[in-house]
Formats: sequence, structure tokens, C-alpha cells
Amino acid sequence: MRCCKVKKKIIPVFIIAGSLLFSCGQSDVYVTNSGFTQGTFYSITYGNPEGIDYDEEIKQLLHDFSASLSAYDPASLISRINQNDSTAVVDDYFRTVFNKAAEVNKASDGIFDITIAPIVNLWGFGFTGNVPEMNPEKIDSLMQYVGMDKVRIEGDKVVKDLPGVMLDVNAIAKGYSVDVVGNFLKEKGLRNFLVNIGGEIVAQGVNNSGYTWHTAIEKPVDNAWLGESKQAILRLNNRAMATSGNYRRFHEIDGKKYGHTFDAKTGYPSMHNLLSVTIVADDCITADAWATVCLASGMDKSIQILKQHPELDALLIYSDEKGNYQTYQTEGMGAIILK
Repeated sequence: MRCCKVKKKIIPVFIIAGSLLFSCGQSDVYVTNSGFTQGTFYSITYGNPEGIDYDEEIKQLLHDFSASLSAYDPASLISRINQNDSTAVVDDYFRTVFNKAAEVNKASDGIFDITIAPIVNLWGFGFTGNVPEMNPEKIDSLMQYVGMDKVRIEGDKVVKDLPGVMLDVNAIAKGYSVDVVGNFLKEKGLRNFLVNIGGEIVAQGVNNSGYTWHTAIEKPVDNAWLGESKQAILRLNNRAMATSGNYRRFHEIDGKKYGHTFDAKTGYPSMHNLLSVTIVADDCITADAWATVCLASGMDKSIQILKQHPELDALLIYSDEKGNYQTYQTEGMGAIILK
């Protein structure tokens, strides 16, 4: 479900530069905090009448989040669970992500599966730093550890049927971290903000110019600079969005490209002509998970999934038989895209 570079492909079109910006005709003073978390960038802009800067609180929030769910931190909670540390106790962050992952796993008929970690690591896309390899024998041997039915939460502990079961929540945790920051800002009484963590976004209210927040969906162009080529611009208000794409994150093995999105039923990367999936939902944890589901499913299956989930708005970018970019969008997405 991931790889070695940047997973998500969404860039805010209007990122407010500088530390403090005074809006025209509004009472709010806009503040921007930026930095790095979970191996990617973040940019968080919000308005409040006093111009209060919540930078330190946000940094601490993101630090605590990573300490729970970053598999790249050997001391994190999820790393300890993967290492079968019997003293590891589930916290609220982990419980929320695990329960949402189980919900989407069931709703997607097993397409979304956070127990895919051993397979992802074997292919060189995971947290172990393995050299990528396409080894059918090893894949077959590791598939015994894949399946959400092999792991559960009992009380405050994670129980596995087999010690080799490991979890990789990269396809859902980043979206959840966006929600966590957004909820923090709401708790502070803020009505206008945009939270962008590695391209996962939640937006509420208006920007410093008094307009609905705008974000851009990137074209799935190989070797393009991030944000260089835009497919569409969206209006976001009280919604969240996430994009998954295979065109930047891949390994080449024996002259063949393999993407970072996996079929949890076979242990092999999903191979199809669907290049990019953008999902808009009421929260980012949902958008993140279903963007991964669609990317793993391919074009035809994704359209079926979206028809079954009218609460999701989506834009799919795919390559036709001539190699040209084509798009499919839900009716709801048509109302969000700027004409």
C-alpha cells in the first residue's frame, strides 16, 4: 500500500505564505505552521481573531501521533506491537486506526488490509528498508500472516493468531493525523482552517481572502516536479480529501515496474491502468482508506465501489489503450471541481 517516495499527490493551490496574514474584511488573523512529520511535509493555516499561534501544540500533537503509529520509529507503539512486545498497551490513536481499518477491510471485501506489512517489506516498500525482490516462494510463505482475521484488540492489548503478523497503517494513518489536527483546531473554536499533511487535506471555512479553500489534483506525470502539472482544482469546505497514485512510487525489478499498492489476496502489486484516485469525504481517515481501496482495485471495480458508496466523491485518472490520460468522476465530484 505504499513505497519509497511521496504517496499522495495533492497540492494546495493557495498556500498562505508567511507566518501571519491579516485578512481583508475579516476579523481573523491567519497563521501558518509548517514542518515535517511522518516522513513528509505539513502546512497548516488557520485564522483566529487574536492571531494565536498553536505551532508548539501542533508539533507536540504530531510527535505523539508518530510515537503511536509510525512503523519507521522502532520505539513507537505500532513497532512494539510488530515486535510482539507483550507490554505494549493500545492507545486511542492506535485503536481508532485499527477499528477504521477493520471496518474498511470488511466493507471492501478484504481489499484494504493493514496486515499486508510482511509483503510490503519483502517488496522493499515498507519500514524495514529491505532490498526489493519478487520472490514467489517468499511471497507464498508470508501470505500466512496476511488477513485481518488474524489480529484483534482485546481490552488494551493486540492479540495475534501468529507472531509473524505485522501491521502497516501508512495507507490510513496520515489521513487520520489530518483529522486529529483539524479536530484540535475545532476544539480551539476555530472556524477557518486548512490542514495539509503530505497531501492529505481537510478544509473548513474560508482562506485569508474570504474565499473557500482551493486545492489541486496533480496529473499523474512521471518525473514531473511535485505540483508542476495540475489535473483539476477543487473547492473544499468542511470536507477532506486524499489521493493515492502509483506513478511516482514504484520499484523496477528485472526491467518491470511494480507499484506500491498491493493485492492483499495474492501478495503481488496491483497491475492495471488506474493511475490516480482522489477521494473527498467527510473525514480524511475515510478518504485515505478508500483512495487506497480504489487504487488497489483498478478502474472497473472502483466504479462499482463508488456506486455502492454515494457518500464518497471521487476523481479517477487512468490511461486508455493509446496511453492517453482519461478521467472518471462521480456526480458529487463534478460539483466540487472548479469549471
